[in-house]
This record gives sequence, structure tokens and C-alpha cells, in this order.
Amino acid sequence: MSNHSMLNRFGRSGNPSLNADTFRREAGTRSSGGIQSTASEVMTLQGTVNKTGILLALVVLSASYTWNIFFQSGNPGSVMPLAMGGAIVGFILALVTMFKRQWSGITAPMYAIAQGFFLGGISAIFEAQYPGIVIQAVGLTLGTLTSLLFLYKTGIVKPTENFRLMVASATMGIAMLYFVSFIMNMFGSSGIGFIHSNGLFGIGFSLFVVGIAALNLVLDFDFIEQGSEVGAPKYMEWFGAFSLMVTLIWLYLEMLRLLAKLRSR
Repeated sequence: MSNHSMLNRFGRSGNPSLNADTFRREAGTRSSGGIQSTASEVMTLQGTVNKTGILLALVVLSASYTWNIFFQSGNPGSVMPLAMGGAIVGFILALVTMFKRQWSGITAPMYAIAQGFFLGGISAIFEAQYPGIVIQAVGLTLGTLTSLLFLYKTGIVKPTENFRLMVASATMGIAMLYFVSFIMNMFGSSGIGFIHSNGLFGIGFSLFVVGIAALNLVLDFDFIEQGSEVGAPKYMEWFGAFSLMVTLIWLYLEMLRLLAKLRSR
């Protein structure tokens, strides 16, 4: 696949679930055939915020389940099947949601529950090794979300075309690097060392990834706002909330990795 076609696939956002024509296409679908929807049937910012809150609550509830299992048994093996199953199911549901946006009212909550099982198990393992790390990662993630939302709403950070291209390109580069490392690990190699290293280069890499994940939030805010402006159908609130959750989960995991590297030095 050429670089041009890859960028087209990502569109104006680094988040693959949001491309340049997502909301406009959905708005066109809603009004095609001369059918006009009422105001209550269109996407709104408040509706998307409410649904994002629902997804966050589902993540916390399911994460609490695997978290408690781990700390009751003290054995990582007791949660790894559930955590890995949640990761795989979550990945499948994410793909389904991206290609079947009309189903997002069902698939997005299911995705949140599955990812919660994964995050609960992984977080518990990190917490057992580095006490207090999870609350730090959660605090930094929510603080980053709040700060970037403020910067976006005040116009201090603006998602210009160059900004979008930079974030999308960096996101794809990181994804490719992780994919190559994963394939190398499958064949018995140690992978790309600096990704997991707690040296200065490894910490610098994690800081860069955290920064790119955070900047993706700005693009998510912009696309959700566009969706409400063009009158996308109501189910796109679930899709917008799902897209924001994808970025938040990625950001949280990278925060955990960064903090673990710092704590291990």
C-alpha cells in the first residue's frame, strides 16, 4: 500500500475509526431519499459526552472484575486468559464498529466491556510490581484529556491540515514499529529493544508515543464537533464516543509503560 493510500485511509485524523468523510457521509445517508430527521435524531456534543461517560463506566466496571481476581489470587495466570481474551474480542469489535457504524450502539459498549477486562488484568499486574502506578497513570490520562480539551476549545491548539498530517503520519509510524516488534517476538527474537528499554532512549521513545497519543485527542474532538455541526445521525454519538475511547485507552497504556520505565530505573 502506498503512503498516499495509507494517509487517505486515515484521512484527517490519526485515529483510523475517523476519516475525512465519516460524518458528512453519515449525514448524507440520513437525509438521502428525501427523509429528514428531527433535531432529536441527530448527533449532538452533549449526547456524545454522555455516551463517552457510559463507555468509561463500563470499562471501569469490567476492569474492576479482573483487578479483583488478580489481587485475590496473587497469580498473574489467573487473569491472563480473561485479559487476553478481552484484548482479542475488543480488537474484533473495534474493527466491526469501524466498518459498521450503524451497529455502534451495541458494539461500542461491548468493546468497552472487553477492553475493561484487558485493562483490569494488565493494570493489576503493573500495580503489583509498582504500587501506586495505576492511579498515577489514570490521573495523568484524565489530566491530559482535560488539558487538551481546554487547549482545543480555547483555540490555542488548532487541528490544521499540517497538524493532522503530522499526527496521522506519526501514528502510522508507531503502529508499524509495534507491528514489526510483535512479529519479531513471534519468531523468537527479542524485538526492537528500545521500545521496552528503560534507558534514556527508551524513555524518550515512550514520551514521544504519549505525546502523539495525546495529540490524537485533539483530532477526535475536532471530528466529534464536525459531526454535530453537519447533523450526523444519532448513532454517530456512540461512534464518536467509541473513537475517543480508542485513543484514551491507547494513551492510558502508554502512560503505564512510561511510568513503569521510570519506576524501574
